[in-house]
Amino acid sequence: MRDLVLLPGFMCDADLWADMLPDLERLGRLHYGNVYQDDTLEGMARRVLGESPDRFVLIGFSMGGFVARVLTLLAPERVRGVAFVASSARAYTKEETERRRQGYLPGNRAPGAGGVAMGLHPDRERDPVLLDRLRGMQRRLGPEVRARQAALVRNDGYADLERIACPALVVACRQDRLRSFAETERMAQHLPHARFDIIEDCGHMAPLERPHELAALLADWISEAGL
Repeated sequence: MRDLVLLPGFMCDADLWADMLPDLERLGRLHYGNVYQDDTLEGMARRVLGESPDRFVLIGFSMGGFVARVLTLLAPERVRGVAFVASSARAYTKEETERRRQGYLPGNRAPGAGGVAMGLHPDRERDPVLLDRLRGMQRRLGPEVRARQAALVRNDGYADLERIACPALVVACRQDRLRSFAETERMAQHLPHARFDIIEDCGHMAPLERPHELAALLADWISEAGL
């Protein structure tokens, strides 16, 4: 049976994948990447590699896609295929980097008193169940993990994608307000062996908003690529 390594987004824990579990478990053994103890992408990638099976399919959501890119280049012989969901390879501007250092995280901040989450589709940004799950993940992970993940330096990685030789899947979400459609689509254009898919009527948080559609795309890609 194949192994799948799951890399979550910023301030997301295993609950991110909960609604996808029945579908994902039919695809293989699941392993949850530890992206909580390091403050660099390479540190995260090396930790995940040290805790993963010899060969695996890698699935990175949002921030996890940045880690997935670094990991795949560190150990290409171990990654059978890599999926990037609502992710990017765009560098942060100096202004974005400085704002993050100061703790200002637009869109990714925990839903505040106004009860709005920019990471969700506009029609679901006040959904009480989804808001509670987002708050729950951030509460469980706490301020130390937030500080480490906020400290990540993200340099432009589009040229690096061209060195990834394994099968790749890039998934964009049509109403994603945290990751522009163009920057996600650009990932597929730079990957030598990429499939590009779009989830409609979905904000950034695809595993929570459209779990079955995302799982179906992953299953179809794995089958099509022979992984």
